[in-house]
Amino acid sequence: MPVMRNRRPTTVVLGVVAAFSLSSHQAFAGYGHNDSTNGAEADTSASAGVHDDKVSAGVSSVIVFDRSKNGTGKSAGTVTSRTSWTPPACYYAPKYTPEEIEAQMRQVWESSAPSHEWALKTQNYYVNGKPYEDFNKDKAGDGYWWDSYVTEGREGDPASQECDEMSFWVDKGDAPPPDRPQAITAETLAQLAYAEIRVPSTEVDLAPEGTTKVNLPTWAWLDTAEFKPVSVTASVPLLGLSATTTAEPVSLKITPGTEDAVTYPASGQCEIVDGRIGAPYAKGKADETPPCGVKYLRSSGDGSYQLQATVTWKISWTSTTGAGGDLPDGEFGAGQDVVVQEIQAVNR
Repeated sequence: MPVMRNRRPTTVVLGVVAAFSLSSHQAFAGYGHNDSTNGAEADTSASAGVHDDKVSAGVSSVIVFDRSKNGTGKSAGTVTSRTSWTPPACYYAPKYTPEEIEAQMRQVWESSAPSHEWALKTQNYYVNGKPYEDFNKDKAGDGYWWDSYVTEGREGDPASQECDEMSFWVDKGDAPPPDRPQAITAETLAQLAYAEIRVPSTEVDLAPEGTTKVNLPTWAWLDTAEFKPVSVTASVPLLGLSATTTAEPVSLKITPGTEDAVTYPASGQCEIVDGRIGAPYAKGKADETPPCGVKYLRSSGDGSYQLQATVTWKISWTSTTGAGGDLPDGEFGAGQDVVVQEIQAVNR
């Protein structure tokens, strides 16, 4: 029968995880401590129990995220894939030593929760040689029991239930069984790091600022001093495995907020040129066409138009295995109010 999990609120543990080891007391009660190193974070929490004849136990994650090169600031946000792709909702990774899983299972067997059939099946599985004997305690130190994890924030996603196999043993240095496609890999880490990417605000500078005139080209640009590539590294120190996912801005899409407008360029897609998006307005450019901007053809009346600025980010990854590649482009946008007034003419 599949192994399922009940979860308690996550305790954040700062610092690089040096070793994977929980005492049985920690695994049952929920345990954590705080430390900090290089902006890295590992999420760990634990609980144990039975729900619908299924075991729930173990720490919430063995993955360490280094977000020290991520985007910062109160307006920073998460990129959204331009396709329907999402990072994995669940995965398999090391979770228990033989002693830890034995403590978990014996606690459950001694309770009144599991059915007799389920208890017999799991005892055969872990103890009686079908296929494991005595929790593989003779291999203590030579490997780990792998189990499933649910990606933070995806607990309600039906896809999180796809990792429903019972715990399985993997020797150190060996690949997990091929019939566990969700087993953690460098690419999985890169995909999970994708979800941790935070990019700067996309509020653009405008000239004229805040209020513009009908038929007057409005220049738009982004402050490239803060608009740089960002990255997150995800690691499983236990496996000596890590992957870095990098997001690099490639273009800015201007959506005026009304059909009564034209954009510069006509597509509204402002490409990065010489490391910058758009160009600041300066005196003497009044008769020039902005490389990135908008011209409104109708007044916003007593209100304003909601100009939307959306940046496309190219996402790529590298890893300690030498593998790497591209992930789906991401987007992050923000809206800002633009008041458009009629040009007042004076008749003499």
